[in-house]
Amino acid sequence: MDGPIRPGRVTWIGARPARHAPLIALASIEITREAGLPGDHYSGRPNADGKGGKRQVTLIQDEDLAAIASYLGRPVTPEDLRRNLVVSGINLRALKDRRFRIGHAVLEATGDCHPCSRMEEILGPGGYNAVRGHGGITARVVESGAVLLGDAVTALDT
Repeated sequence: MDGPIRPGRVTWIGARPARHAPLIALASIEITREAGLPGDHYSGRPNADGKGGKRQVTLIQDEDLAAIASYLGRPVTPEDLRRNLVVSGINLRALKDRRFRIGHAVLEATGDCHPCSRMEEILGPGGYNAVRGHGGITARVVESGAVLLGDAVTALDT
């Protein structure tokens, strides 16, 4: 029997204006069902079924950033991992195939966010392997809403 999923908090928000462009840190963002994160390079990419793309939003845990930094022996920032939202206190892996509220938006976890080949370039030797299993999740937007730093992240009953 699965137990309750402990809630968490948003600790960092960022958008990637272009594929290799630096992330822009934000205090808040309005996440939309149609576009995902406005200003992010994945914004507005629907699936064939017309729903938001599976990578409208990417999330990672603060705890995973710390684990990656430990493996590498150096600090790792949210900008390094290129995820949109960093959360703390909630186990993102427990949200697999579930919906969750983050601020005023509702998202649905769509899969693991695997490391890309750029991790070696960004993090140095061993970067790709350090991120494996710690890359966070991808999600699509189910209900539009604002997300602010400090907002709660809670699993929803399915």
